[in-house]
Amino acid sequence: MAATMELRCWGGDWGLPSVHTESLIVLAYAKFSGATITVTPIDWTWKTLTGTVPELVYQGSTITEPAQILNFLRKQQRFNADYELSARQGADTMAYIALLEEKLRPALLHTFWVDAENYANLTRPWFASRSPFPLNFLVPGRHANTALSRILLTKGESPLHTITEVEGKIYSEAKECLNLLSHRLGTAYYFFGNTPCSLDAFVFGFVAPLHKASLPSSPLQSHLRQLDNLQRFCDHILNAHFSSHPDG
Repeated sequence: MAATMELRCWGGDWGLPSVHTESLIVLAYAKFSGATITVTPIDWTWKTLTGTVPELVYQGSTITEPAQILNFLRKQQRFNADYELSARQGADTMAYIALLEEKLRPALLHTFWVDAENYANLTRPWFASRSPFPLNFLVPGRHANTALSRILLTKGESPLHTITEVEGKIYSEAKECLNLLSHRLGTAYYFFGNTPCSLDAFVFGFVAPLHKASLPSSPLQSHLRQLDNLQRFCDHILNAHFSSHPDG
């Protein structure tokens, strides 16, 4: 009997199998590729060996980071959702994933962790309620500080040095990124052909929380509301691949 692969990740809510982008990417790819994994919700990261999620555990080895986990599933376990892609489509996949990281991630971090209204009314209460005392006081703040530092490190170049100065730039770039994704997707269910691949997993991981969260304040969510095909894309993946367990 083959050894079981265990995926430790943040739990689900808002109609999503996980509220966490990286966890959603791996969960979606596992569904797309047919990988059989045991999902263990970890609602505070001190319980994982590395202190980060998602974390794939297999035969005593631990793999973290979505790209490394997907690579392990493809090469070591032969669960490959990209086997039908051409070389050009493979290159496009890498380019779009880089675009998501550079243009969309900073705005998502700001939306959920830096925007004061969203943090106070949605993000902080959610993560605090799923962490035991005294970690419920520490986990949200740690994530918020990490998010702010990452935004300023990647986007705070001269002459933009403060988060207020950076804010306009990151939201403008994020909206442009969503527009490009919407244009590329068009009327299709998936980005390449009739079956989902790793790019679909990444886009789903980035966009689905923005689509489903009840955010009190979000210009980026308002922009997504105008892109019907990206919203249908997220809903289709949830219905087609996660309908039996809509929120973890």
